[in-house]
Amino acid sequence: MSTSDFRFRFATLRMPGEPNAPELQWQLRRNCSVTPAQLLQLYISLCVVSLGIASFFWLQGAYLILPFAWLEVMVVGAAFLIYARHARDGEKIMLQGSRLVVELETAGRIERAEFERQWVRVEPKGGDGSLIEVSGQGHRVSIGRHLRPELRPALAREIRFALRGA
Repeated sequence: MSTSDFRFRFATLRMPGEPNAPELQWQLRRNCSVTPAQLLQLYISLCVVSLGIASFFWLQGAYLILPFAWLEVMVVGAAFLIYARHARDGEKIMLQGSRLVVELETAGRIERAEFERQWVRVEPKGGDGSLIEVSGQGHRVSIGRHLRPELRPALAREIRFALRGA
């Protein structure tokens, strides 16, 4: 069976006419229901409502309401900032000719590892449903953290199949 006959579940194939694009690419992203831009809009509306109500009561003579409202807004803002930093976390695995390239993005930092196609090993890191370990030439990278555990063995099989170039 050739790679053109094989149905890839997780990968996207290179489109004709894209000379420098990878042959295959797996993109695994964190499942975020709210984008950072939407989160900012939500936070601004929360600030307006919370501080508006606190200001009303401050004007009525309840002077401790406003400092606690500011504290609340700052704590929620810090939590939203932490969420937004990790909203774009993901893993990109690319098969480019004789190289397998793995890029891991965590909180804006990108780690990149490259492997020779014929020397790379794709194995489960531990038991069933554990992360997938890609290793070769002294490098070792764990992938699959943004994929449900029961789907990780299928991803590993798919990458192994693509590496064989069958």
